Amino acid sequence: MSRRSAAFAICMAATAAVSLLSGCTTPPESEALKVSGMYFDTIVQIEAWGATEEIMSHCEEMCGYYEQLFSPTIETSEVSRINGAGGSPVTVSDETADLIQKGIEYGELSEGLFDITIAPASSLWNFEGNEAHTVPDASELEEAVTHIDYHCIDVSGNTVTLTDPDAKIDLGAIAKGYIADQIKEYLENEGVKHALINLGGNMLALGERYDGRPFQIGLQKPFEKTGTVIEVLSVTDRSVVSSGNYERYFEKDGVIYHHILNPNTGYPIQNGLDQVTVISEQSVDGDALSTTCYALGLEKGMELIRSIEGVEAVFVTHDGEVYATDSGLLM
Repeated sequence: MSRRSAAFAICMAATAAVSLLSGCTTPPESEALKVSGMYFDTIVQIEAWGATEEIMSHCEEMCGYYEQLFSPTIETSEVSRINGAGGSPVTVSDETADLIQKGIEYGELSEGLFDITIAPASSLWNFEGNEAHTVPDASELEEAVTHIDYHCIDVSGNTVTLTDPDAKIDLGAIAKGYIADQIKEYLENEGVKHALINLGGNMLALGERYDGRPFQIGLQKPFEKTGTVIEVLSVTDRSVVSSGNYERYFEKDGVIYHHILNPNTGYPIQNGLDQVTVISEQSVDGDALSTTCYALGLEKGMELIRSIEGVEAVFVTHDGEVYATDSGLLM
């Protein structure tokens, strides 16, 4: 998925490598089971206390299921079928229809700065690997942005139609948050009370740690070695999602080009921010809001967060200054 495909702005403090534990008996509630895998082009890690191996295995299956729905790079996915339909209606699952509708809602909230039809422009950029990177041709980007407009998405029940045949959907800026929420709901329904879900840096806590302490989530310091923490958040039953310019980027002629693009120009957004972290109840909201607030910039981003009940945010500027909507967030 295009946005934050690699692990993004968050590192979990003191997290060990994760593997599926063997055995057929249910562990005591004080013992955690852990699973990990590669989905959505990133590492997924789930740790739960008092879960069974069957429950953990099903969490992995859920990741695979949603990847088959939302991935724009899997030809048989529902998103790929929409993108390849040339404007014809496509019948999709409830999950895909719901997530696309959520993306449209955030398009409205952000006045188009968050746009799930960003794919025509994002597909022209390559931020992966160590090979030489190039800036796309200006005329190609100019053409691409004429097909970026979430208003061209029509969702009627389970039928999705792109009224612009050349438009394409990319749910990478919102999908991992949605999936994390679904995994959390499943674990809760199975009676699990303590878990930490990490979808490539999208962190979602179910309750607190088994010993009653909050989870400690370290925020990655932009452009520093992975694991270098700039701030630590103490989290119980909340989502922590970051967006930034330092995970998927390249530098050319002294300019940093990163993957968070302006839908109006097709070029990376440049506004003095390195990172935005959103703390919310629902991870899908944190996913969308972190990108939206990064696009808005410091002042407008903080204004938006303060207008939404139950949501907080931390902003990091180019000069390393840290701003929080609530000073009590930072340890």
